Amino acid sequence: MLLTGIEITALSTIAACAIILLLGYTANRFSGTSFFANLLPFTAGILAFILMASFFLVGWWKLRQWLRSHSEYWIPVISVALALQLMWFVSHNQFTVAYGHFRTLLGGKEEAGRVTIAHQVYAAYRRQDAAQLQKMLSRSQEYRQAIEEAARVFRIDAQLLHGLAATESSFIPRTSSDGGRGLFQITRVPEAAVNQARRYLGVDKILLDDSRHNAFVAAATLKHYLAEMNGDLFLGLLAYNIGPANGGLRFIMQQYGATDFTTIQPYLQTLPRDYPIRVLSYSLAFRLWRQEGRLLAYEEGNNAIQIQRIGIPGLQGGL
Repeated sequence: MLLTGIEITALSTIAACAIILLLGYTANRFSGTSFFANLLPFTAGILAFILMASFFLVGWWKLRQWLRSHSEYWIPVISVALALQLMWFVSHNQFTVAYGHFRTLLGGKEEAGRVTIAHQVYAAYRRQDAAQLQKMLSRSQEYRQAIEEAARVFRIDAQLLHGLAATESSFIPRTSSDGGRGLFQITRVPEAAVNQARRYLGVDKILLDDSRHNAFVAAATLKHYLAEMNGDLFLGLLAYNIGPANGGLRFIMQQYGATDFTTIQPYLQTLPRDYPIRVLSYSLAFRLWRQEGRLLAYEEGNNAIQIQRIGIPGLQGGL
């Protein structure tokens, strides 16, 4: 039973990766609405995949009988070897592109919108001045412990919280002319978020000039708005930036019948519609810095695909 379980797990892994790879490639190759140029070739590709899968299963069954006549241990060994070989390919950038097309195929309009916005984040990262960005990353080290503690307490991606601080203060805490205080430039925040931060900190009064207190309030506030926006990261960040003024983002969306980040943008007028893009581009820089040990130049070599494979903090994986 153990050997059979290993074999089934390995073959299932191979099947899942093959489906993603072939459907993703086919969806990209024949993308469009023309029956003869797009829909019919895509359908033919699905039929070809079914035939290939059938031939593979027949071939595997015959090979399995031959292997069993020599040693039953060869069956799981070879199946695992095939799965590992395919997993090695999955770890490379070519699979990332196919996986992105597969997600778009199944995700439809929602996924297409997510991909469009994600590429805005990648473009914003590409436009960053590398030298200035590196200086800011170095400054952030002083506040790393406080930010990571707040992220852990409120279950938020720490790199996302770093990106928020980078956008708000560039890691130069101060009191701004508009009333923003400290590392995250805290102004008006929901009372529930302040109470949560106070409870987790174990204090009676929040001191916004204290970086640890400031980070806890920011994390609690972002968590509050993410919950209000049903987990939508772009809307959550936008709501964080707008705050409770004029009823907040939820009121604006209800007023204009907007349902997502894409449809709300035309109605923001003077409000900073690019705020989530800036936060996530900084968050991406922190993720690259931590994982790669350096900032990758987006336009060099295969870095663009590599960065997309690493993905944007707060989102589910890369493209």
